[in-house]
Amino acid sequence: MQDFTVLPELPADVFTAPLKKPAHLGDDWVEPVQTDYTLEDHAIWDDLFARQMKVLPGRAASAFMAGLEKLDLGRGGVPEFGKLSEELGALTGWSVVPVPMLIPDHVFFWHLANRRFPAGNFIRTRETFEYIQEPDVFHDVFGHVPMLTDPVFADYMQEYGRAGWKAMRYNRLKALGALYWYTVEFGLIEEAPGDIRAYGAGILSGPTEVVYATSADSPNRIMLNVDRVMRTDYVISDLQPTYFVIESFADLYRQTVERDFDRLYRSLAPGFTYANSAVIDVDYVLNRGTQEYLLRGGRGSMAKPV
Repeated sequence: MQDFTVLPELPADVFTAPLKKPAHLGDDWVEPVQTDYTLEDHAIWDDLFARQMKVLPGRAASAFMAGLEKLDLGRGGVPEFGKLSEELGALTGWSVVPVPMLIPDHVFFWHLANRRFPAGNFIRTRETFEYIQEPDVFHDVFGHVPMLTDPVFADYMQEYGRAGWKAMRYNRLKALGALYWYTVEFGLIEEAPGDIRAYGAGILSGPTEVVYATSADSPNRIMLNVDRVMRTDYVISDLQPTYFVIESFADLYRQTVERDFDRLYRSLAPGFTYANSAVIDVDYVLNRGTQEYLLRGGRGSMAKPV
């Protein structure tokens, strides 16, 4: 029986990004205290929050909107993690811990497996207000934490963390990362026939992508198939050519927790099989995208996200 309370060793032959741990941190990479945010920092949070609330109603998953209300994330300023963890803990047993930057995969898995969500201990500036590549406290807390109030999704996140141990044994972190990318970060849900909404934090924390992902003609929208998703490449610094849609969070949980990942990992190639814009014969396609945004060159070409 795997002991998930113990921080896993990262095997030497596992391929992962090399990250240098700041000297003042322990092996858990958790900051001793949350940042003492300035008045300007709090104002940036409030402005980001107000911007998102203009576009999210009717486009964000009902579970996300309910989570925002339960945690009262619009009460003003960057939330205090201690109080936020108390409220979240009472709902689903999760807490939020501050980390200085992206953390190593094995440490991230360990926190999730123990129902702790690592959140960036900094906030973007006015100069990076529109887009920041490394996830900050707004992306992590506003984008991710409301979904952790949903009991089924909260359990899915814990199981994802536990799945990291197996992915490391097979050296398939990239494949498991694709699953996270296309669900936790950029997932869509069909709440009723034709009613596509976003639950992924990467969509919900930016105004352009939430409209693009749910209603634009360019991207594919394909019903989730875990085996297919884990073979699919993804875009880190632009809008996605393809989004995967779930029927419900219970279905997402079932497709992942009940899947025999040992067998899947043995069949996976080290790299991805499918391009991020591909539609293949096994896909249940809700929208076969025009890929106009991608074909015009994406963000770098100033293409319109249509």
